[in-house]
Amino acid sequence: MTNLSGRVAAVTGSASGIGRGIALRFAEAGAAVAILDRDGAGAERVAAEIMAAGGRAAAFACDVADEASVAEAFAAADRALGPIDILVNNAGVLRDTPIAEMTIGEWDRVMGVNLRGAFLATQAVLPGMRARGHGRIINIASQLALKGAPLLAHYVASKAGLIGFTRALALEVAREGVTVNAIAPGIIETPMSAGVPPEIKARVAGALPIGRFGRVDEITGAALLLASDEASYFIGATLNVSGGDVMG
Repeated sequence: MTNLSGRVAAVTGSASGIGRGIALRFAEAGAAVAILDRDGAGAERVAAEIMAAGGRAAAFACDVADEASVAEAFAAADRALGPIDILVNNAGVLRDTPIAEMTIGEWDRVMGVNLRGAFLATQAVLPGMRARGHGRIINIASQLALKGAPLLAHYVASKAGLIGFTRALALEVAREGVTVNAIAPGIIETPMSAGVPPEIKARVAGALPIGRFGRVDEITGAALLLASDEASYFIGATLNVSGGDVMG
């Protein structure tokens, strides 16, 4: 198994779903993990889960769209666990709204969490990574950024922007030992997708080449790869883990 011993990882939006899965997988591989989420109690539960299994973790309440909250949380994580070697920008929100009915507040909230949040978290850890000559930044995008979707203009735009951010940042820092890559998950069985009516889930899953929604562990493996030393030649890549929903 990939060994992350001696590394410190920070995963945003890690109180549940894909973020929680990535945090647990990194801890299993030996990393100390900072659990950052708006849901402070949920973050505490994940950190406790990791520590109960013998790992190192600490939880921090953090609104990634808020500059002061990000600065405070990442400074606290650095004090508790040490300098961040691996950052996973996973925090995200999704709301169905027709573009004609979308409020500026809805647009700004989705863009704030999904895109501004990745920018702020990256700024918090990047100077240290560059100074040490090593770092891994992994942005969790979406297959919808590659194909579009009705009622999700704000979400699609934010995730497409995240892929663009990934490529631009990768060009800036690749020669300094910092790799920046993205994962574009398809529809995954998480609390976010749990509220979809069963008949809609069945129809959507039936249209996928693989015939089912993905599992969290099918995303965490990709994250573990990109976090590892073995991924040193992945630069600005977007790994499409979507059960064939998008190919190429």
